[in-house]
Amino acid sequence: MRIFTDDKKVIEIVGVAANTVIFFFFVYGWWMVAVQAFNGAGDTKTPTLINLVFFWLIQIPLSYFLAVYLGWQYSGVFWGVFISETSVGLFTLWLFTRGKWKNVKV
Repeated sequence: MRIFTDDKKVIEIVGVAANTVIFFFFVYGWWMVAVQAFNGAGDTKTPTLINLVFFWLIQIPLSYFLAVYLGWQYSGVFWGVFISETSVGLFTLWLFTRGKWKNVKV
């Protein structure tokens, strides 16, 4: 981060972000692959609903709640993203293993 700025507060925030979100990258990678598999199979409704629920209805309100109401500030945003991304990855894994995407008619 020091390549871009010498601001100690920015460097501190980026450090907290990196230490929080790094743990969900494996699940996030799975989510990205699975959602594109749904799309490739012609099941575009499932990824749309997943995005609507997990990002608009869970991630944004949860991050706001943790950051503002619980007073976690920027850490609350990072934890909200962590919780949402991990949840969406596990949920997508469950949906994918059910195999209903194989029966979609295009």
